[in-house]
Parts: sequence; structure tokens; C-alpha cells
Amino acid sequence: MTKLYSLNTPYQIKGLSLKNRVVMPPMCQYQAQNGIANQWHHIHYASRAVGGVGLIIVEMTSVAENGRISPYCLGLWNDAQRDAFKPIIDAVHAQDAKIAIQIAHSGRKALGEKNVVSSSPIIYDGSVDAGEGKWEYKTPKELTKSEILDLVQAFQNTAKRAIEAGFDAIELHGAHGYLIHQFHSPKMNLRTDEYGQDKFLFGKQIIKAVKDIMPAEMPLIIRISAQEFSKNGYDVTYGCKIAKEYVDAGIDVIHVSGGGDGPLDNNHRPSFHAGYQVYLAKAVKQTVNVPVIAVGKLEDPELADYVLNSGDADLVAIGRGLLKDPYWVLNTQYKHNPPNEAIQFVPKAYQTSLSLELNKK
Repeated sequence: MTKLYSLNTPYQIKGLSLKNRVVMPPMCQYQAQNGIANQWHHIHYASRAVGGVGLIIVEMTSVAENGRISPYCLGLWNDAQRDAFKPIIDAVHAQDAKIAIQIAHSGRKALGEKNVVSSSPIIYDGSVDAGEGKWEYKTPKELTKSEILDLVQAFQNTAKRAIEAGFDAIELHGAHGYLIHQFHSPKMNLRTDEYGQDKFLFGKQIIKAVKDIMPAEMPLIIRISAQEFSKNGYDVTYGCKIAKEYVDAGIDVIHVSGGGDGPLDNNHRPSFHAGYQVYLAKAVKQTVNVPVIAVGKLEDPELADYVLNSGDADLVAIGRGLLKDPYWVLNTQYKHNPPNEAIQFVPKAYQTSLSLELNKK
């Protein structure tokens, strides 16, 4: 097996010290009631912390009741929701892992919701993400200027609760066709006011509002679709412009994904091979001077390590790989470390048994 050189090395982002370069990206669980995290979320996130992940990012969590992807998604618009996160955060921290939360509004992609809103009144024409056929997408109402400012305030309020709960970083969801994406996408934002003339204005206002109340050493991450994958979608050049606009506004880390804007167009999407979105991360990294997270079929540890070694990204997000194996970080070392090289990040409760097993090899 090939030795891994970068995957298990520490990394620093402002005041955030990570023990390795592995990120668990946000992945919706659809298990919440009234937006409140429960035992499922506790087990789900704590088990990946036990498994050695450096940074866990909690699934998309809405800033408002009408901003959830489904009625079974997490929220952080009230204090009861905030308090439910605290034991999860404590459990993650107990394993020397760090935990961030992705905050967002789904806009026109809200399911099971009467009050659907967006930048412009254009219905989402992609496949339904949740609900097993119970819900359909609706034509959204175009947000007024005062409603937009209310949402900016909602993002700030949610960020404040995230800080009070004890999260180590905050990620804004500006990808996959959700509300921030709906504003900066030329094909989704047909407004003629200032939010149409400067399609990044909504995102920049949110960044400022959140940064205003965040501790100076806490990183603010944004996830973007650096390329749209449906018909008439923007290309990676525009995706790099998105990254630059938001970094200039105060973003500390770019989490680079793609698509989510509608049905796939074969003339405007990559083939979905291993590492299929790394070219997007590389392009963004060459554009901005902040750390970049790559994502997309990177569960092969040799590939993930190569992405880091090549300088195409600073951190790698392992999604489905961590769903299949909560101990992915430990098991990659077990398989790839040279003989007699210690496995890092092993919980104390496992160390004796694992040491005995390694001595038998």
C-alpha cells in the first residue's frame, strides 16, 4: 500500500487547529422534528469524531422555518434548537475533533412549505430531493427588499446561536441551488433592482452580518457550486468570480462543490468519476488566497492524499466514504501505514486492543 503523506497532518485556519485534513461535509439526514437535533444526530456525528475526523460540518441547518429543505431538516432559529446541539458538540470535542455548522435557507427548493421564496419567481425543475413523493416544488414568491434584509438578520441570529452553542466554525451554504446560490446565479436571479445588478450583494450582506458577531479567530466558510451542471448554467470562470467576491467580503475558507441548479445537461457537466470536482477546487485555489476544501468521490485515501500533495486543495471532504465507514480515518492508516508506524487519533478506549492487534501483524 502507498504511504499517505498529507492526509493525517495537522492544519491551522485562523484560530481553528485541526488534527488532520479530513472533513466530514454536510449531508442531510432528514431526521429532525421541529428543526431540533436528536439522538440520531448525536450518534451520527459523535461516531465520526470517534473515528478520527478532523472537522465535522453539521448538515444544512435553516435560519428560518420556511428555509428547510424538508420539514424533517434541522433549524437554528430558536433557543431550543440551539440547546439541542450542545451535547453533540461536547461529544465531538471529547474526541479532540472540531465541529462546524452549515447554515442556510433553501429558497425555492423548500419542500412541504407553503411560503416558498426566492430571488425570482422561477420554479425549480430538478428532481425532488426528499419526501418520497409526498411533496412537489412550488413557484416561489419573489422576495421584497425588506424581506431580504429580514433574512440577512436571520442569518446573523442563527450564527449568534451557533456561537453560543459552542461550534468551532460556521459554513454558509452558497451552493447546490439554495437561496444564496439563487441570488448569485444569473439564470436564477432575474431581478432589476440592486440585488439583480449586483448578484453577489445578498451573499455579501450575509457575510458582513455574520462576521460582525463572530469572534475574530473563528473561520467563516462558504460552500459554492463553482460550476452549474444544468442547461445555461455558469462555468468555472464565473465560479471563480463567486469565490473572489466572497473572499473579498470576508470569507476565510471556500468549500468547492458544483451543480444542484437543475437537471443535468450532458454538455455542461463533468463525468462523475473519482475526484470529479477536483478541477473546480484547483481553479478556485488558483484564484483566491484562502484555504480550499475539495469534495466529490474522494473516498480512495490515495486519491485524497494526492489531491493534498499536489496542492489542488488544502482539505478534503469525505462524504459517502464516512457514511459507509465511520472509522474511515483510522482504517486508512491501518491499511496504509508502514509497519510499526503508530495509528493516530485512536480513542483511548480502543488503544490497548488495537495495539495488540497491530503487534500481531
